[in-house]
Amino acid sequence: MGLTLGIVLLHTAYNELPDLISYKASLGEIILYFLYSIPSQIPVVLPVSLLLSVIFTLSNMHRNNEIIAMKAAGIHIFRISRSLWGASLVLAGILFYMNAHLVPYSVEASRITLETLRFDSEKKDGATNNVGIINYLAFNNRLDSRIWFMNRFSQSTNIANGIEVHVLDESGNEKSAIKAREGVFDDVDNCWFFTDGQEIFFDTATGRPIKLEYFDKKYYKDFNEDPTIMKLSTRRPKDLSVLELQTLISSLGDKNEMLAYNVALHGTMTSPLVCIIVVALAIPFSIAGVRTNPMVGVSKSVALFFAYYVILNIFTALGSRGILSPAMAAWAPNIIALLFALSLYRKNI
Repeated sequence: MGLTLGIVLLHTAYNELPDLISYKASLGEIILYFLYSIPSQIPVVLPVSLLLSVIFTLSNMHRNNEIIAMKAAGIHIFRISRSLWGASLVLAGILFYMNAHLVPYSVEASRITLETLRFDSEKKDGATNNVGIINYLAFNNRLDSRIWFMNRFSQSTNIANGIEVHVLDESGNEKSAIKAREGVFDDVDNCWFFTDGQEIFFDTATGRPIKLEYFDKKYYKDFNEDPTIMKLSTRRPKDLSVLELQTLISSLGDKNEMLAYNVALHGTMTSPLVCIIVVALAIPFSIAGVRTNPMVGVSKSVALFFAYYVILNIFTALGSRGILSPAMAAWAPNIIALLFALSLYRKNI
């Protein structure tokens, strides 16, 4: 596991280290960032490590005729492998706990660390308003029927420039449109404050503008869209923690828009099953491998393991497109793989 984790960390370092150096991060800050990222890598590393461990341990025993000797002594295959089944259940429980508690903290802490270093670097190089800029931020608030567009948004000051907000009625017709040079989210009153703008009112039946109002400064008390939610909606579902997925799902009012995030959330909850699947796949081929070439059994186990991940990605894509329900997309590949692996196990015992 340490070896596999080291390889994953090297890959992370290859991608992130140039940015950390460009942000002039100290050695301590770089080490802290990678320490924060380690727990989020363990759910990826653990199944692979478990598969390799079980395969090579049992293949070595089979090559040395130890399993044949135990069978000849009347020891059942389940008794031989029961410690592996027990270990898989324990590791599945640990992985479930990590996914629910430790991994979300790891994902968020490593991202905050990287963003803080980036913001500090940008503050030294320019004005505060240019820190943590997101260009062309858009957000569709279907719960309140408002569509947002921003030319740029500063994450450090919550100030947006070039704002357009389109307000719709229940039928989806445009009621009004607000355009402002600048806006800021007031996290005390939990609303937006716009400056130097105009508001256009429309006839919802014809779509024609019927009124135009200019303003220098104006509070919109009912505009409570949190910039944090807007930023989360621009990230890929797999890059979000469980807590962030839950927050985003509760904030989005459209079923189709929530699909990818729901699939990712269900997938995180079902991922611990892979520990049991790994053991069920590894045992039959490891104990029934070809005597002169035990790597045949190893190769079959590894191939089936990667086939499982291909199927998992296919079901995830189907769930994200609404062809399958999020729960079905997450649970079905695990149940299929587990039943197939258990059938192989039963066939060899």
